Amino acid sequence: MMLDPTPSYGARLDARSGLLTGPTANIAPGYVQANLAILPASLAADFLRFCQRNPKPCPLLAMSDPGSPALPDLGHDIDIRSDIPRYRVWQNGVLVDEPLDVRDMWRDDLVSFLIGCSFSFEEAMLDNGLPVRHIEQGCNVPMYRTSIPTNAAGSFHGPLVVSMRPLKAADAIRAIQVTSRFPSVHGAPVHFGDPAEIGIADINRPDYGDAVEIRSGEVPVFWACGVTPQSVVASVKPEFCITHAPGHMLITDLLNSRMAVL
Repeated sequence: MMLDPTPSYGARLDARSGLLTGPTANIAPGYVQANLAILPASLAADFLRFCQRNPKPCPLLAMSDPGSPALPDLGHDIDIRSDIPRYRVWQNGVLVDEPLDVRDMWRDDLVSFLIGCSFSFEEAMLDNGLPVRHIEQGCNVPMYRTSIPTNAAGSFHGPLVVSMRPLKAADAIRAIQVTSRFPSVHGAPVHFGDPAEIGIADINRPDYGDAVEIRSGEVPVFWACGVTPQSVVASVKPEFCITHAPGHMLITDLLNSRMAVL
């Protein structure tokens, strides 16, 4: 008799079969979610150095062997070609497709990079009574390209992308305390308050995800975001790249509770 899969593996199987096609915020609570960047092996060393030089937006959880779709360090039976609800395919820096799987375009030279996601620290925020507006409103988290540069590595460079959650001032202070314990999933915020100070012209028009309500007495709080590699891809224009669609993550078998540091 086959045992029921864990919530994380069940979510991956739903993505693999096409049952799960939307954003993954608050799906399989308790399990670490991850951003994705897949690049040709010829670019892998430079991208690895880029992640090492930019640990806030790109905290690296795992890196695959060239051509392998498996990521055994992150979970059972992971197939990175199909286990994310929606992908983005880039050619020469241009977004050309958003398929539900990428099995038909897989290549033997592709290397997968899995990067920590802020959805993991949201569980700790909720446990501390802090509101997470995009979960309340049932939409994708708002994300913005900023004027903050990343630290270049080889050909990789580009602007930092941030995610935003509106909070009252006292809650923002508590959120800084809570999320600073999770450096492997972006850690503490990089900015709060006036979005123009980091190059965001209109808080109601995110570059990725959905706008959320900012209520009276709340300030926008911004965290480094794992969508940053997608802004870098647009700048660097590699001949081929696959990423996740923003908000559509790989749900791993790792536990959020294990990501916290004392």
